[in-house]
Amino acid sequence: MSGPIVDIHPHIISTDTNKYPPTPLFGIQSDWSKERPASDEDLITAMDAAGVAKTAIVHASTCYGFDNSLVADAVKRFPTRCTAVGSIDMLAPDAVAVTKDWISRGITGLRIFTGGSTKKVDASTLDDARSYPVWELMSERGLSICIQSTAVGIPATIALAKRFPNVPVILDHFGRPDVSGGPPYAAAAPLLSLAAVPNVYLKFTPPALDRLKDANADVHGFLRMLVAEFGANRIAWGSNWPNSPGTLKELVTEAKAALSGLSTADQDAILGGTALRLYPALRTK
Repeated sequence: MSGPIVDIHPHIISTDTNKYPPTPLFGIQSDWSKERPASDEDLITAMDAAGVAKTAIVHASTCYGFDNSLVADAVKRFPTRCTAVGSIDMLAPDAVAVTKDWISRGITGLRIFTGGSTKKVDASTLDDARSYPVWELMSERGLSICIQSTAVGIPATIALAKRFPNVPVILDHFGRPDVSGGPPYAAAAPLLSLAAVPNVYLKFTPPALDRLKDANADVHGFLRMLVAEFGANRIAWGSNWPNSPGTLKELVTEAKAALSGLSTADQDAILGGTALRLYPALRTK
């Protein structure tokens, strides 16, 4: 590849629980955030070792709930290397004011966490009219929203993306699709249906890769299919470090190997180019 590597899905966890007390969403702190804390300095060191130029740090909801202070402070400390993706209560009456405040502190994207390691996914409130004012604000600011969900959240994701066409909507981990059965991957039809909505993007991560490997799927073939359907300019890589085991350098190497069946231009887009379009703040730093 010839372009910069940009990671749009690392996390950071502080060991200073007085300054950054755990207040996990759903009331249960994730095991990985307890077992593998990593500071912003640790992330920058890991990025340098792995050849990662820039990053959009994703707030760890399963550790800090809706308090984005840690990632906001990381942007303040390392403004030329990172931006941050925060989480808020999208249904709260003051959600717009809260979002504006976090944006003023360096947050340039939001993430909606419908469930994961500590709670079963529940997408029932994803497309809720109470959240529309925040979506409108993000549309006005040209900022993206990530959605952490599974196939059950895809209908709502499509509805929101169509309602707010100027908001880049990023589906974490490919939406954890069912890739059983091999080509043409009929069970992954919900994921592929997103290709028709031009402002929906996919996030390629170790959990997404693990699903392919666990199903004995043809990794190169599946990724070529996604590029054919979506275009590489709608797919971006995220490391999921330190949640996913391994060093950041190892996760970069793993991603490069998985993408090696694509053209150099497509690899460049997925490993960096798309990210710079999704998080333009990184282009000016």
